[in-house]
Amino acid sequence: MDYNVLTPAYWQSQRARVSGVREKIVARTNALPGRVVPEEDDLVIGQGRRLPLAVMFLDISGFSSRQSESVEEQEMLLRVLNLFFSEMVKIAEDYGGTVEKNTGDGLMAYFEDDILGTTGVHKAVASALTMFAANDHLISPILRATPVPEIKFRVSIDYGNVTIGRLGAAQRFNALVAIGATANFASKMLTLAQPGQIVLGATAYAKLPLVWQTQYAKLHTLTTGWIYQATGAAYSLYEYTGRWKLPNV
Repeated sequence: MDYNVLTPAYWQSQRARVSGVREKIVARTNALPGRVVPEEDDLVIGQGRRLPLAVMFLDISGFSSRQSESVEEQEMLLRVLNLFFSEMVKIAEDYGGTVEKNTGDGLMAYFEDDILGTTGVHKAVASALTMFAANDHLISPILRATPVPEIKFRVSIDYGNVTIGRLGAAQRFNALVAIGATANFASKMLTLAQPGQIVLGATAYAKLPLVWQTQYAKLHTLTTGWIYQATGAAYSLYEYTGRWKLPNV
């Protein structure tokens, strides 16, 4: 995966994938210390592994105001969300992310640093850029042919030590979860982002490639309200303004 550009080959595969998912939806009947993210079956209930990760939250803006009273409205919204989240989850996974959960109007994913030197933040931001490109140029044109408004969303990313653990009840519902201040910060930063924005915590900003810091990231006009406990200094928020240039295909 190239984390620095949206390649023609990947963009072509996305176009085909979105088209394929749309066709399937339309055709349906109405109605321990660890250094890698653990697999689903690696941890028993109550165990966890702590490792540095970039944590990303995606949130659909204005989701609760969408019309969903009638059976027809609910069915149409279900189809739209299926199309949207199928692609967003696949993009996150393509960029090396692990999707922890889908909240109905958003999702959470985390990204590891790799042995080649690519940081989890680099992967997370590249993933977010591809998500925006796919939504703007592949999904929105489909929605314009329906009564459903186009989807607008925002993304927040932070970086730090996170414990990945398994919670729940044996033989019943249980799942992997990300625990720690980094995940909490990333979630709360969403409230400071506008539709179409990518916001980064100061720690995540510092993990960006230098050229991405200097050319595409700027200090956000809003403050987080958080401080470093050791120094009392404010914890800054940044907005990432860069976007992919679409390949000529």
